[in-house]
Amino acid sequence: MMDLLKLQARLAEAALPSGLEGKQAAILAELARPYVDEVFTDTLGSVICHKKGSGKKLMLAAHMDVIGFMVTHIDERGFLRFEPLGGHLPAKLIGTAVRLESGVRGSIWPDAEAGHNKKSLTEVDIHDLFIDIGASSREEAEALAPVGSVAAFAAPTAALEGGRMMTPYADDLTGCMALLIVMEEMKNTSNDVYFVFTVQEEVGCRGAVAASWRIEPYVGISVDVTGTGDTPGDIDGRRMRVRLGGGAAVKLKDGGMQANPQVVNHLRRAAQEAGLTVQDEILLGGTTDARSMQKSKNGVLAGCVSIPCRNIHSPAEIVDLEDVRQAGMLLAKAAELPL
Repeated sequence: MMDLLKLQARLAEAALPSGLEGKQAAILAELARPYVDEVFTDTLGSVICHKKGSGKKLMLAAHMDVIGFMVTHIDERGFLRFEPLGGHLPAKLIGTAVRLESGVRGSIWPDAEAGHNKKSLTEVDIHDLFIDIGASSREEAEALAPVGSVAAFAAPTAALEGGRMMTPYADDLTGCMALLIVMEEMKNTSNDVYFVFTVQEEVGCRGAVAASWRIEPYVGISVDVTGTGDTPGDIDGRRMRVRLGGGAAVKLKDGGMQANPQVVNHLRRAAQEAGLTVQDEILLGGTTDARSMQKSKNGVLAGCVSIPCRNIHSPAEIVDLEDVRQAGMLLAKAAELPL
């Protein structure tokens, strides 16, 4: 059984944002190769791992890209302005440590000269912020982080009490780890199974579009994180039923898709046969690669297995490692059952 904490730390330390997924792609391809018949990379950079079977095509997808930043301007004092890659809440970025693709470290701070200190947190704009890498001039900064460079969160991965983990990029490196668990756990299957570590999900689910058109699956299932309703302020509203430590969740609907009932029923049957408890998930906003698969070509029966996660799109996302394992075990059984 793989050490999920160590693997998450390895992936998170290597990961770069959407469009530059090469480092995490190489790690995942290396880990997948012993379990499948072929591994190849498509034009956009998604890693496709094929376990051949004579039955219907099943595509299991987890995105390996992460959110981050791209440098757009460097001022005369060496401070970096940036645009977001993926979704960020600007006020929550203040004080965040980042690493540039060159390995240079820095942190994000507000521009007091632009009047940030007079704004409320809800009014902070991404363009009020800059990255400080300690440079003293534009020339020095340009040598370390030229315009077009990307940056990612530089927070550590840490074990928490009760088998939980705090980390940047549980979204969706834990989904990628769940696919590796599927490869490890899956027994004989007649289905023709494609495991896809997709690119550019955070900027529009682009990698899944290209991969699903290429594969033409009968059923497509993504594995991604989902929000929870178990933190202060969420409990009273009961807007999300999903809880950390409650097992993997079967998506019914999110902001971009409604899961096909056939897939939901298949996943519930798989959970029953595997002896797993699953949660029902209705996500109020956001979507996953399942949306891209569902709309592909002539249409695909699509669904999603979700890993409960707190503090999504932050450097301190929290997941329960048992939820990650159970997501993999659920998908392994679903891959074994005839479609």
